[in-house]
Amino acid sequence: MEGIEARGFIFGPPIALAIGAKFVPLRKPKKLPGEVIREEYVLEYGSDCLEMHVGAVNSGERALVVDDLIATGGTLRAAMNLLERAGAEVIECACVIEIPELKGRERLNGKPLFVLVESH
Repeated sequence: MEGIEARGFIFGPPIALAIGAKFVPLRKPKKLPGEVIREEYVLEYGSDCLEMHVGAVNSGERALVVDDLIATGGTLRAAMNLLERAGAEVIECACVIEIPELKGRERLNGKPLFVLVESH
């Protein structure tokens, strides 16, 4: 179970606890101590970066990526790239809110996306 900073931290840990999975935070640059791997990505208003501890996931582990919102899909795509580079298999993404007209779902390469609310 991976949660994206910062609101993904609200939803990720309870889900991880409920399904018996570990929680791995994906954070903005320079927030995690120790050695990290990073993934830079482009947003509709600029660029950003996510970091994850080296060794936080092992090759072959399955991952669920959780965040509060999917808009253009840039952040979720970056999280997926980071996890896949570390050897994990992203099986699904979950968000509280989706803004469908921004077509972020199209950037998930066919991965399932669970959403609670569609915003119009």
